[in-house]
Amino acid sequence: MIHPLRRLSRSALAGLAEALRAGRVGPPFSRSTLAAYVPDRHLDLVRDALADLGSQGMTPRLLASTLELLAEERAAGQRMSDRVQLVWSPPELDLVDARDTAVVVQDLFRSAKHSVLIASYALDGGTKAQVLFGALASRMDAQPSLEVRVYANIHRNYLDETPASVIVRQFAVRLRDQVWPGERLPEVFYDPRSVEPHGQQRAVLHAKCVVVDERWTLLTSANFTEAAQERNIEAGVVIDDQPFAERMRQQFEGLVEAGTLRKLAM
Repeated sequence: MIHPLRRLSRSALAGLAEALRAGRVGPPFSRSTLAAYVPDRHLDLVRDALADLGSQGMTPRLLASTLELLAEERAAGQRMSDRVQLVWSPPELDLVDARDTAVVVQDLFRSAKHSVLIASYALDGGTKAQVLFGALASRMDAQPSLEVRVYANIHRNYLDETPASVIVRQFAVRLRDQVWPGERLPEVFYDPRSVEPHGQQRAVLHAKCVVVDERWTLLTSANFTEAAQERNIEAGVVIDDQPFAERMRQQFEGLVEAGTLRKLAM
C-alpha cells in the first residue's frame, strides 16, 4: 500500500514542509490548516499520516525534513524520466507518441561533437547506407576531431566453408566501398567468433546501440538497415545520462582490450 505522503506531488511536499518549518501547520493537524497545501482527495489520509508520525515522536521540524527528502527524491525521479525517451519504428505504428528511430539516430549524429559509437548486427550498403550514414560521414570528413567507432557483425553463411580470413577481407572491402560513404573511415571492430567455420563455436555480435559524446545512449532492437529503421517494428530507448553512456563505451572498449573484439584492417 502506498503511504499517503508518497501520493503528494513534489510541489505539495515542498509546500507542506515549508509550512511545517514556519509553524503554519502543526499538531493537532486539521483539515482546514492542511487544505492550503494538500489536494482535497488526499486530505484525510495525509492528516492521519501526519498525526501517526507525530504520535511516534516526530516533531514538525523532523516531519519537514522528511517531506523535503521526499520532494528531493521526487524531483530526481522526474529529471530521470525526462532523460529517458521511448523510441519506436515505424512511426505510423506508434500509438503512444514515441520518438521515431530514424529521426533519433540522425539527431544523435548531428549533435555529435567528439565521439560516436555504433553497434549493429547488420549494415545496409549502397544508397541505403548513404541515407543512414551520409550525414555522419560528411561531418567526420569535415571535423578531424570527430572519432567514430563501429562494432559490426561479420556474417558467415550457412554451410559456407570459405576461410575466415577471406570472409573478413571481403567484409572490409564491402564496408569501404559500399557501406561507408565518406573519405575518412571509422575504426571498425568485429567478433572473430562470428566467422568460425564450426557452428558450435560460432557467436555473433548482436548488440544494437549508439553512444554519442559519452552522454547520449540509444539502445534499440533496430539494425542499421533501411528496413529496421523505416518498416520493421522495432523498440528502443534513448537515455541522456553521462555515467550510463560512459559505462556502455567502457564495455565495448574492454572487449577490445581483452581480445574478444578485434580491429578490422581497412
